[in-house]
Amino acid sequence: MNNMIPTKEAIEKLSLIEKVGQLFMPAAFINDTEEEIQKLEKLISEHHIGSLCFFHSRASAATNFEGKKKIVVNKNSFDTLRNLIKRYQKAATYPLLISIDAEWGLAMRIENTPQYPYAITLGANTENKDLVFEVGKQIAKDCKAVGIHWNLSPVVDVNVNPNNPVIGYRSFGDNKHNVVTMATAYVKGTQSENVLTSIKHFPGHGDTATDSHLGLPVIDKSKKDLLENELYPFQNLIDEGVDSVMAGHLAVPALTTSPELPSSINKDIITGVLRNEMGFDGVVISDALNMHAVSKNYPTKGELEWLAFNAGNDVLCFAEHIEEGIQFILQNASEKQINKSIERIWHLKEKAITEDSSESEVTDPSSLNRKIAKQSLTLHHGSSEDIANFKETNFCTLTIKRFGTDQTKKDILDNIKEMRKEVKNETEILLLLTPPQIKPTNKFGFFDEEIDFINDLITTKNVVLYHFGNPYALKFFKTEKTTATVIAYQNFKEFQDVATEHFLGKLEAKGKLPVSLS
Repeated sequence: MNNMIPTKEAIEKLSLIEKVGQLFMPAAFINDTEEEIQKLEKLISEHHIGSLCFFHSRASAATNFEGKKKIVVNKNSFDTLRNLIKRYQKAATYPLLISIDAEWGLAMRIENTPQYPYAITLGANTENKDLVFEVGKQIAKDCKAVGIHWNLSPVVDVNVNPNNPVIGYRSFGDNKHNVVTMATAYVKGTQSENVLTSIKHFPGHGDTATDSHLGLPVIDKSKKDLLENELYPFQNLIDEGVDSVMAGHLAVPALTTSPELPSSINKDIITGVLRNEMGFDGVVISDALNMHAVSKNYPTKGELEWLAFNAGNDVLCFAEHIEEGIQFILQNASEKQINKSIERIWHLKEKAITEDSSESEVTDPSSLNRKIAKQSLTLHHGSSEDIANFKETNFCTLTIKRFGTDQTKKDILDNIKEMRKEVKNETEILLLLTPPQIKPTNKFGFFDEEIDFINDLITTKNVVLYHFGNPYALKFFKTEKTTATVIAYQNFKEFQDVATEHFLGKLEAKGKLPVSLS
């Protein structure tokens, strides 16, 4: 890797065109064709690119809005990524800052890598911020093992809208104080390994019913309400000291004189509110500029990149029109404006890019995941006594989950018919329920027939329900009519084991649901 020069020297030494190239963070794909890899190497070297953001493949969620491309599984993605980072670093004039979204670990983007619990699970573990510190620390170790300097997390959005299609389980919950406590622990854990973080999605994506990958969410609240809730975690974490803030694509009329302009390209919001009013002078990174909330409104290549920079973003993430963007910025920005951003970016580079590139193994999440499972397990309805009494009966155990991606709708519905027959004469049911997906689209992947079957069971029999997934999925079920409902949040083995021990009376449920389901 090229040697890192000090910030002062970089400001003096880099030409203006090199400096502008440093603002850009194109997307890089772990599973890409050799032709595309060479194209990116050329882009890095010719345009003096400053950073990269890695995604699994061109078909993965951040770019494949309509979900029509099939995601190819590559069991060796981790090694592929490690080698690609070396190649791209070699092509760079100055060392690249390498970033990835690893909110719950590298597994968010890379198969066969450690997965830690979702933020909502961590939010249920209210008394144990030390465990959240450890999660941040372990994920940071995994980032370093592959050559990543910058984990674009945590999400500090306060998820007050249960119908939020894109944040939900990625948030620590709907209580701003709990969000601050957990996010601070996560950031400090990450920083303890000298890995950078980015709190997101400024000015707060928690009260939206639109996915900004697809359209522009509108947050129609007063500035007073925003300061008290949405902006509260950002201000608290900024005061604690964070590396960077990611600007989301949101329409927030109360913060701007141009209400139609998304926050990510809105000078009133980034320079006015974030920098001037909230006192943040670190790096601001835009959310992906290819997202439909912004990209579809700017057909002139390069204009969006210029607007994002002029609004106050230092790093232009997932910029797709780099050559044109560079020209736009060179024509319109002052040298002082460019130098200020380079100074911020270079401070991050100096902090995170070291000569120590020794390859290490990834972490083993099992022990920590088990500790979190024990602390987060939540008794949502009923009592320990209800479960103890139920256990004395002649109960039947029913497991509802998808056992493979190749199951057709007919297979699944035939399975439901079989289950109906099996339990016809049963009165007590221990129901182990895992929603088909973590995201809320299409009712978390449940078919209406499955929802009806589960609600029939709940209303006609004595049901003890253990739920292994996003708790928001429970809104489809009449949990108030169960004998007891216990939320385990994840379907990892460690969480299943802890749920079993709880049912057997060997441990108590200590967690607290971090969101309201109504």
